[in-house]
Amino acid sequence: MKERCDHIIKGGRIVCMDAGFRVLEDHFILVRDGLIQDILALDRLKDYKAQSVVDATGCLVIPALINAHSHLPMTYFRGLADDLPLDRWLSEYIWPLEAKLVDADFVYDASLHGAAEMLKNGICLSNDMYFHSDMIAKACSRAGMRVIVSTAVIAPDFAGDPALYEAKMLELEDFCRDLPLAECALAPHALYTCSEKLLKACAGYALKHDWRLHTHLSETRLELEDCLKAHGKRPLDYLADLGFLEARCMFAHGVWLSGEECRRLGASNSAVAICTDSNLKLASGFAPLKSMMEHGVRFAMGTDGVASNNNLDLLEELSTTAKLHKALNGDPLFLPAREAFAHVTIEAARALGMEDTLGSLEPGKAADLCLVDIQNLPSSPCYNPYSQLVYSMGSHQMRDVMVAGKFAVRDYQLVNLDESELIEQADEFMRKIQREMQK
Repeated sequence: MKERCDHIIKGGRIVCMDAGFRVLEDHFILVRDGLIQDILALDRLKDYKAQSVVDATGCLVIPALINAHSHLPMTYFRGLADDLPLDRWLSEYIWPLEAKLVDADFVYDASLHGAAEMLKNGICLSNDMYFHSDMIAKACSRAGMRVIVSTAVIAPDFAGDPALYEAKMLELEDFCRDLPLAECALAPHALYTCSEKLLKACAGYALKHDWRLHTHLSETRLELEDCLKAHGKRPLDYLADLGFLEARCMFAHGVWLSGEECRRLGASNSAVAICTDSNLKLASGFAPLKSMMEHGVRFAMGTDGVASNNNLDLLEELSTTAKLHKALNGDPLFLPAREAFAHVTIEAARALGMEDTLGSLEPGKAADLCLVDIQNLPSSPCYNPYSQLVYSMGSHQMRDVMVAGKFAVRDYQLVNLDESELIEQADEFMRKIQREMQK
């Protein structure tokens, strides 16, 4: 009698990203109840029966990608205010528009659009920060994508009771319990947008409840100089003294980290989300990847928001990062392709404390995977799958994307959303934003 499962994915080259970095041919993957039940040689295929059998011939089968830092609802601000430094970009364009336009409906619709773009780019999970986080969690769940949502806490002159933010976080945590694909984190936006009292309280709440923290850190030289002037400390040292390194924190950017700060980070449970394209476009600088690696800092890749990138293509982000830092370090051997790809898969999962369930294709882990088409001119011949993934491929080659054992993209088409409706809705919001900017 044949054993039953939900899906069989056969053929293709399986890029496991496990401890041995195995690349398997002539194998198939069994998926059952949202998990990888097993990976077996093709001669065992006769022993199993599935509801669907997916032919992966001509594809790489890879772990679905993990985006370590994003602002999903900013998808509707794509291309709105380009070619500006970060402080002007935020204060003159983004923050004023957000104050006028951002409500629950805006966040939900823009998040649907962003989640759809991420899924078609092979992303199964994004660590997101914005407002109306319950709507982001709801939108991503509808799209079929995992998300860690965190409401941005912005209160530079806060004089009230920080327990207000603890209560809001508890409400968000309760909301996410009913959404299997959603988790949450506490997100003091940055040291320059939150008071010292509030930052210290957030670190305390994270320790009290075992919450992740998510914040921006050392993104620009101006941030560094202002912190030294105001506090006599570098940004990471300032936050560390408030308790951030005692918790689990994802620090976005980390461009202006010193060697000593990298040493402190490497000894902690925290990690850095590298956002190269955004930092290049805003001329913020280059993250010190060599120093991070020398000090054992966990790091992953993030797209940041579409308004400052301007896309959600994590493979493009990875390719730019790998090549840029070879040049910066004068070393073509720096961050080789296999190691680089780990930082959008297993190392990204490790940076978020999720390596037991995500980031690699192994029995018992979540069935989050992508079938990447390599039967095309830009991807052939394929001698080395890691080389192709980092240096040759584009996310447009993601044929199928599965999250938690369910297809969210099948034959290049969204399963749970109508792409034409998403584009129509985005155009409607664009006209609304244009009217607002003309006032």
